[in-house]
Amino acid sequence: MNYIIYNVLFMGPPGSGKTMLAKRIPTVLPLLEFDEALEVTKIYSVAGQLKPDTGLITERPFRSPHHTISDVGLIGGGQYPKPGEVSLGHRGVLFLDEMAEFKKHVLEVLRQPLEDGEVSISRAAVSLSYPADFMLVSALNPCPCGYRFDESHPCTCTPKQIQRYHARLSGPLLDRIDLQVEVPAVPYQDLRQESGSLDSETMRSRIEATRELQRQRYEGLPCGSNSELFGRWLQRFCSLSEDEHDFMEQVVRKLGLSARAHTRVLRIARTIADLAGTESIGTGHLAEAINLRFMDRENTTAN
Repeated sequence: MNYIIYNVLFMGPPGSGKTMLAKRIPTVLPLLEFDEALEVTKIYSVAGQLKPDTGLITERPFRSPHHTISDVGLIGGGQYPKPGEVSLGHRGVLFLDEMAEFKKHVLEVLRQPLEDGEVSISRAAVSLSYPADFMLVSALNPCPCGYRFDESHPCTCTPKQIQRYHARLSGPLLDRIDLQVEVPAVPYQDLRQESGSLDSETMRSRIEATRELQRQRYEGLPCGSNSELFGRWLQRFCSLSEDEHDFMEQVVRKLGLSARAHTRVLRIARTIADLAGTESIGTGHLAEAINLRFMDRENTTAN
């Protein structure tokens, strides 16, 4: 089964908890299976990053490269090609904090591994492929100063500065990020709460149960999870009634969704329905999936 659950972008003001959310994601992901642990260990060994006292890596990787990283450092390569951060994050999380601060050409090299789950490196003497099946998690301020949607802090950015800031993320790259979630500043009343409604173990149990459901559903098929559905398999397992089709038609027209974004909305809605224990996808599942693509709605508002 393909590892990737869904790629995520968190957008919110400084201090809203974007980085904390990203670091908590590995705690709710399913544990590494033995074959996955072997894959990860081999990659770290080839990269020369396997610690001497480590026989087998048993925890999902969490990689957080600095925004000054080069495209070679991110994707891999060099005179003697080695795995980059996308491969070191294989079967785990690649976290890009302050995503808009990364150089645009560096971000663009993510498009191939996000689509294919591997990277191909060609040099004069050799061509290599490294696994790169990772979950991309990124954090982004809504504007250069960070306070565009924060009612307690005035935003000092001009519309042109905001447009230039967001232009660092291309449309094709954003299309490949399934969940684009707004993270507002946390009110003091919420800070006083000692614990949330769900702990990590409960979340992980729900995720594992849902992935097991998908494993059984797609047994013997070319897709192993909702995030891999395509073509006739997408039509079969994400079938909609006339009411849902009418709803999606209005959404696609209003938001101007690309074919790739439309596919990802259907995949997300399928997962939301699975988490709810529902066989069919309803309008409520589609609406929730669309609400989890903040940038699509933001771009429509801006236009």
